[in-house]
Amino acid sequence: MLISALGFAFMAACVKEVNGLGIPVLEIVAVRSIVSGIISYADIKRKKIPMFGHNKVLLIARGTVGTFALMLVYYAVTTLPLAEATVLQYLHPVFTAILALFFLKEIIQRSTIACIVLCLLGLFLIIQPNLQLDSGVHYPWLSIIAGVLGAFGSAVAYIIIKKLTKTDNSSVIIFYFPMIALPVSMIMLGSDFVMPSLAAMGLLILVGIFTQIGQVGLTKALHCADANKATAYAYVQVLFSVFIGWAYFSEVPVATTIMGGGLIMLGALINVFWKR
Repeated sequence: MLISALGFAFMAACVKEVNGLGIPVLEIVAVRSIVSGIISYADIKRKKIPMFGHNKVLLIARGTVGTFALMLVYYAVTTLPLAEATVLQYLHPVFTAILALFFLKEIIQRSTIACIVLCLLGLFLIIQPNLQLDSGVHYPWLSIIAGVLGAFGSAVAYIIIKKLTKTDNSSVIIFYFPMIALPVSMIMLGSDFVMPSLAAMGLLILVGIFTQIGQVGLTKALHCADANKATAYAYVQVLFSVFIGWAYFSEVPVATTIMGGGLIMLGALINVFWKR
């Protein structure tokens, strides 16, 4: 999960940078899908396993949900500061814990309830500047909603992945994402395609590579731990993203983001280390 978090942090930074070079979000999704698809296909061939897996209904569902969740997440990343967008995305352990209760029959412990309460308080603090008319900082409400919906979509995808780890290899599970994301993003992109420069193409390829690192780490982690516990470790990405946002994009998080992000990470840590 720590390797996964680092991969996703670099992915988000590359998405933000390449969008700044004029590449549309849907084109970023499409190119990312191509890179991810090539790597996944090569991995499936190396392992000599069936390409289309066993539980095809759930595999298609995972690919579809993941595709639209990714579009929402990328939109939030490109329209919000990196720290804020990442914190919103990492509301997904709250949704994962609730969904795991109903669909995986995982018990919600007191630590998970504390995590949910703290995360919701953290979210409220992060959107505080939008609720104050005299505040100097205002984030687009559409971007905030996209970030939260992206987090919910990610949680649904994680629940499906957890179920799929019992029947299908991680490489097949990952392969279904680009297989669905590529045609969907190309159709939605339509005539908005922009020919990328050499620098933009390099960043687009890096988006795909860092995503693959994140996906492999995530899928392996969900194979050997409860969904709500495993995904909580991903909160380290918030710290990575705050640092990258500050060091590369010169984004200094506002006080409400720091406090809200701190509450969300505290909730995640309580959820993970409660038994100890």
